[in-house]
Amino acid sequence: MDVRTHEELVAAAGDTGVRQIVVRGTLTGLPALTLAPGQELVGDGATLAFAGDGLVLTRDNTVSGLRIEVEPARRAIRADIAGSLRLVGVTTVGQVQLLATADVDGHIEVDGLDVVAADTRDRSPRPELLGVGAMQGAFTLWNTGPAMLTADLRGISAGRDGAPVRGSGVFVAGRLEVRLLETAAVYTDGGIAEGTADTISGGVFVVSGAHVEFVHNRGPVTTYGVNDMVLDNWGEVDRWTAEAPLTSYGRTGVGMVNFGSIGTLRIQAPIETHGVGARGFNVYRLDGFTGPTVESAEFESITTHGDAAIGIQLGQPVGRLTVHKGITTAGAAGDSLVRGAIVRQVAHAVSIVPGGAVEMRVGGGIHASGTGADGVRVDGGTVRLSDTEVRAGDGAGVRVTGTGGVELHNVHAHGAHGDVVVER
Repeated sequence: MDVRTHEELVAAAGDTGVRQIVVRGTLTGLPALTLAPGQELVGDGATLAFAGDGLVLTRDNTVSGLRIEVEPARRAIRADIAGSLRLVGVTTVGQVQLLATADVDGHIEVDGLDVVAADTRDRSPRPELLGVGAMQGAFTLWNTGPAMLTADLRGISAGRDGAPVRGSGVFVAGRLEVRLLETAAVYTDGGIAEGTADTISGGVFVVSGAHVEFVHNRGPVTTYGVNDMVLDNWGEVDRWTAEAPLTSYGRTGVGMVNFGSIGTLRIQAPIETHGVGARGFNVYRLDGFTGPTVESAEFESITTHGDAAIGIQLGQPVGRLTVHKGITTAGAAGDSLVRGAIVRQVAHAVSIVPGGAVEMRVGGGIHASGTGADGVRVDGGTVRLSDTEVRAGDGAGVRVTGTGGVELHNVHAHGAHGDVVVER
């Protein structure tokens, strides 16, 4: 059925006998609209503008070729998932929020979704880890029910360069089996106040419970605010590949954080952070966890500019780690958010802390130029470093403290305060 007016659209959506609704033109001032089970809503570049929340999906719905507009803090599309839901070639102003709470099977397919603007800063609930809550995303898929949902998610983008979405960007959480999570350009700013220790956001965020076979960041991921992680994983990912730059401008805005497990991680473009405490790559320790949290990690380059902005910090085992074009830090000491607390750190290029273990090689060298910053700092973990040059302008090239251990093979270390320093 073709619809061209507000009244025709409302009537068609309320008629369970109508299977396909084709929207023509632009319709404005709409009330929230619920599709009947099995209905398909189609547009050829048409626009639906709502006065409050927007489109509500029920069961076995498809939405394609439409632009849906609400106020950025509202939900353009929302659903309590049952059955299959498909979004194809959809653009929104406002959040896309797909939730599941019941014991009902379902499959979600997205093939082209552009969230131009959204604001989820006041959206609840938020998943938590170690007392830290994660903001929902401009695109949120979250299953808190007992059934396992499946998903294929392609071509999701959020925000614009200089005009980020507020809150997280792309967010999947809970009992999910996701074959593919593919993103285009993502720009976020969580709007979190400086000094906050219990809230974070993420550009692309895989949250606890979710298993993703392949995360593929085809476009750049950029965060602007405090505690805005560029990529963050609390779940289980088999393969994660980023092809475009990962950039953070905010305080404690880390390039890549892993609390879960990743089989193969490949970052094929630079990671660069600019804020105080904005580390490049972190793998943190969780009590009771044993074994590698990342089996293999590969980076093009990691560069940080701020105080306390460590290049790589590992507190859990990583199988093998390679950086092709160097690790560079420029900062000195400062405050940073670590495991839900603000702590004092120095911008060492590589930091291995208790629980951390890795075999690594860094082409292009490891360079720390900030006051008191070491090239490689081993404080209780272990590292096997090979075929690498290490330089520290105002620290030790390699410094080992406490129970830390290091193996160096074909490593050339140079530090203003010692080339290789062991402190027991």
